[in-house]
Amino acid sequence: MNRLRSRQELDSLRARLQAERQKTRKPTVSVCGGTGCRAYGCIAVGDAVKAELARQGMADKVNVMITGCRGFCELGPIVAVMPGEFFYQRVKIEDVPSIITETVVNGRPVENLLYTDPEGKKYQYQSEIPFYKKQHRIIFGNNGEIDPTSIEDYIAIGGYSALPKVLFEMKPDDVINEIKASGLRGRGGAGFPTGLKWETTRKAHGDLKYVIANGDEGDPGAYANRSLLEGNPHSVLEGMIIGAFAIGAREGYIYVRNEYPLAVENFKIAIEQAEKAGLLGKNILGSDFDFIVTINRGGGAFVCGESTALMASLEGKAGEPRVKYIHTAEKGLWDRPSNLNNVETWANVPLIINNGSGWFKSIGTKGSTGTKVFSLVGKVNNTGLVEVPMGITLREIIYDIGGGIKDGRKFKAVQTGGPSGGCIPEELIDLPVDFDELTRAGSMMGSGGMIVMDDRTCMVDIAKYFFTFLEEESCGKCVPCREGIKRMHQILTDITEGRGREEDIPLMERLAAHLSDASLCQLGATAPNPVLTTLKYFREEYEAHIRDKKCPAGVCKALIKYYIITDKCVGCQLCVKACPNQAITGQGKKKPVVMDQSKCIKCGACHDVCKFSAVGID
Repeated sequence: MNRLRSRQELDSLRARLQAERQKTRKPTVSVCGGTGCRAYGCIAVGDAVKAELARQGMADKVNVMITGCRGFCELGPIVAVMPGEFFYQRVKIEDVPSIITETVVNGRPVENLLYTDPEGKKYQYQSEIPFYKKQHRIIFGNNGEIDPTSIEDYIAIGGYSALPKVLFEMKPDDVINEIKASGLRGRGGAGFPTGLKWETTRKAHGDLKYVIANGDEGDPGAYANRSLLEGNPHSVLEGMIIGAFAIGAREGYIYVRNEYPLAVENFKIAIEQAEKAGLLGKNILGSDFDFIVTINRGGGAFVCGESTALMASLEGKAGEPRVKYIHTAEKGLWDRPSNLNNVETWANVPLIINNGSGWFKSIGTKGSTGTKVFSLVGKVNNTGLVEVPMGITLREIIYDIGGGIKDGRKFKAVQTGGPSGGCIPEELIDLPVDFDELTRAGSMMGSGGMIVMDDRTCMVDIAKYFFTFLEEESCGKCVPCREGIKRMHQILTDITEGRGREEDIPLMERLAAHLSDASLCQLGATAPNPVLTTLKYFREEYEAHIRDKKCPAGVCKALIKYYIITDKCVGCQLCVKACPNQAITGQGKKKPVVMDQSKCIKCGACHDVCKFSAVGID
């Protein structure tokens, strides 16, 4: 692509690209190329599609596109055929000939590849599938429509149309006021008003300012930021350029963890393409505005999701936070005014500029406008990335979109906001999901993790799991976080291993208060949330572990015992074969098996394979 030297040249390019696509109207086979589908072998499927089209003499008549993540990650590899929006799941190489012959050539569905819900109903089109039906995919909707490595695809669907509007029709204050009016809040977790942060940075003293995109997504179970950078990197880049114009910055950075190689690669390609097209660099689109972006790969430290720790890492220092009485908007990266936003926040910016603040405010709630992308994982039938309007209830996400709890189990809790979030119980399942409601419930939005738990989950063990993570990820700079998290983790470990004491609960509550009040950054300040919410909503489980030395959920190995229910055992001996330590022996067909408790390592294999509920847990 030649360098675009004016708004008119960009408009002409867009018109030409759209006309060419309209004229050819080729069928398209779209293969999801997100990290999840790549793990399932989507690249081999894409190669098989190209080979089959060549074999049938159709290579020049059908487009083949490797796209970003479509969200329904557990069904990969996902293949869509357009026109018609046919949606196929768990596609194998051997399925490709029938997709080409039946769907591409004859316009008929391949029945065995269609999504089938738990009740046996088949769905031909993506828009009909319950997982997608209640979503509002303004950010992720284009993931399945474009090749993320093609700037032409992004321009053809309207990408980089907000940028010239800003450069040639608006002043920096106009842009900031539009973002303020939209009510956009930071999608990285804190929910700070984006426009206000931009305004503060713009007004800060200093000629050299920076804008930074935070792609350092480290929450267990969360991967929305990664998938956005993989699937539509230009949307983030366009938002950063607009933000830089509004703030008065000429340099920008994106901080992405090194464990996200595809996100790094696709964003690198996006930068190179934008620079070549004249949309990044010197005199963007012939204007007097200059802006460059540099990628910085983080080492995977969770604390570097915190603003000052991230900026310290960018400077080449240890990723440690600093005191907060000096704001990064005034003295951030290299002590210069710096504006940091999450990548999802940046991706919202072009949409707001193009559609207006009123449009954005019409989505969501009064205090939490727009949509939010969540990584829906755990004990739920439909796992993946979901983009929903703010204010949707937990019930709608878990049951209508997520398809309910696996294996017909009972819903127990959902943990939102990553390791520093809280566990929300069944009694609050109709809670609207927005920044303020989650905070009132003792949790937080975070970067979008949402882990669903069923009735076999031990809430004390869950709290211990998150504290294991937090102890490893604490940078250790401040005593309250370094020692407080370590001590709380020790107490939780004692409780789950049968050494709990009555005084442990009030001790943890006092430690939680000190952590919240005295920690240097939000890693320590929010760390108590998993304990405080599980104590608030599931205190009886802590008491059972401490007083009765029992784990009601049957999870904590030191407090449980597996045994054979003899009147249910039919002697099938599946448990005998499954036991890794020969703790179970058979007595012949149709006779109950016998378990040697001294050999049992409490792995649960016998319980998992038994088809007759003949293995009990005490």
